[in-house]
Amino acid sequence: MSTAPPEAPAIVRATSLPDSIKVEPLTCAIGAQLSHVNLGVASRDPALIAELRALLLKHRVLFFRDQDISRAEHVAFARHFGELEDHPVAGSDPEHPGLVRIYKSPEQPNDRYENAWHTDATWREKPPFGCVLRCVECPPVGGDTMWANMVLAYERLPTAIQSQIAGLRARHSIEASFGAAMPIDKRLALKAQFPDAEHPVVRTHPETGEKILFVNAFTTHFTNFHTAEHVRVGQDYTHGASDLLRTLISQAFIPEYQVRWRWQPNSMAMWDNRSTQHYAVMDYPPCHRKMERAGIVGEATY
Repeated sequence: MSTAPPEAPAIVRATSLPDSIKVEPLTCAIGAQLSHVNLGVASRDPALIAELRALLLKHRVLFFRDQDISRAEHVAFARHFGELEDHPVAGSDPEHPGLVRIYKSPEQPNDRYENAWHTDATWREKPPFGCVLRCVECPPVGGDTMWANMVLAYERLPTAIQSQIAGLRARHSIEASFGAAMPIDKRLALKAQFPDAEHPVVRTHPETGEKILFVNAFTTHFTNFHTAEHVRVGQDYTHGASDLLRTLISQAFIPEYQVRWRWQPNSMAMWDNRSTQHYAVMDYPPCHRKMERAGIVGEATY
């Protein structure tokens, strides 16, 4: 009778197991937490990337806990979905271009651009496809992030408003947001580098064909509202357009379209920037909040 020790069981890849990823929807409208998946492993597994992409299109935001991965793995994972982009105002990690460091500390006051509903970088002609955000350090309480489903926001607009905005286009500006607090020479240089972009108010999702309400905190005004069908006399231009834009922007504020995520170190979120807005809640006392984000280059809107 053999006395040799039994062989160790073979290591089976998680992706070869049926239903290996546990998917837990967090609200009826948007967001799912995924378990039994490591994004460092995913960065080396195209089959798992394809599965995650399908889940992203379905849930719009994917959440992960306990992702003790390296910056290189973070970047490698995000690059499966497209090239990464730098941010002209926020700083990137010098060894990993495209990995933007969003670091807050008691010594560095918070800026004014986190606590606003927005879609990242719509001031670009090609706004990002999406982003992958990792929490390095966070407050013991507070500092959550919220996301809103802008497909649902469009679908639930009154029919009359859907008809009114069907052909409208709008400007999105980095000058009027990040540039506003800069000295005039720096602000104008920023605008010269990134002229205001123009996008449809209702964009089409390039993968799903869904209609998306596509105005946010970077949107300054409609570019084609002042027409005979919209304006009877001059005052209609001022109040009609601004009131309509304010109404549209406010749709992200509706709780039924939202999900809220409480951060922990090594938590991560990936979102479809084309169909969502998000809001980083600045409700925490002076303390460290360190986040690292990989933004993925997107496509022109239509």
